[in-house]
Amino acid sequence: MYDNSCKYLIETYSADFATWLIGKPVNLTELKPTELVSEPIRADSLLLQGGDVVLQVEFQTQPDPTMPRRMADYFLRIQKKFPEKQVKQVVIYLRSSRSPLVRQTQFQSQGMTHCFEVVRLWEQPQALFWNAPGLLPLAILSQGAETDALGLLQQIQRRLREIVTDGGMRSNLEAATAILAGLKLEVEMIQQVMRSGAMRESTFYQAILEEGRQEGLQVGRQEGRKEERFSLLRKIVPFLQSCRVPVEPILKIAGVTLEELELGEGSSE
Repeated sequence: MYDNSCKYLIETYSADFATWLIGKPVNLTELKPTELVSEPIRADSLLLQGGDVVLQVEFQTQPDPTMPRRMADYFLRIQKKFPEKQVKQVVIYLRSSRSPLVRQTQFQSQGMTHCFEVVRLWEQPQALFWNAPGLLPLAILSQGAETDALGLLQQIQRRLREIVTDGGMRSNLEAATAILAGLKLEVEMIQQVMRSGAMRESTFYQAILEEGRQEGLQVGRQEGRKEERFSLLRKIVPFLQSCRVPVEPILKIAGVTLEELELGEGSSE
């Protein structure tokens, strides 16, 4: 959900992010990963283009040791597709970490060196996000949250009311703020501040719920198929055991164990 919140913000308020990350308010449009040659870029990597620049943003909650190599690989593929454009790559770490991985800004291999930018949100001043609606939800992960996350969340809610007059947009931004606040605060504390009713009505929140429902249906379908497989194996395995036929190869292929089938100990020579 954290990735979805960040992607919603950058896609909806691309000019705010462009001003922050590129230095000018370029209107950016999303590039689909499949538009790149060869193997597509991972779905959690966001690509946008506008004017003479292509912006790649990676939102990360955890340090990733493969990040430098991935960024070098992505740069070469983006540059091959858009040789006339400047390629700007930024990794934004959301959750505070002392890992040295969150400070890696280059990939080196033999004679190749590739550099990219890294933003550690917990080191950024909250003022950086204060005047841009699309960036304001990120303020809950900024420096101010390191000392008083709850107080900062209250300030963000008041600020949203000041600078966002459209009720629907404000509800969406409140929902995104509440989700990101989950990286710093317990749900009960967030609910004390944010208007849960308004957030539930936001289109962004509803989209998150719909995605959750679809994932649940997918898991349900997988669980259903798994149960059908278990039911069949529970009938077959005892028969094979009674015939002293080895069942381990069959169970290995099916990805289950005798314990999971609840058959107890069985002879399977």
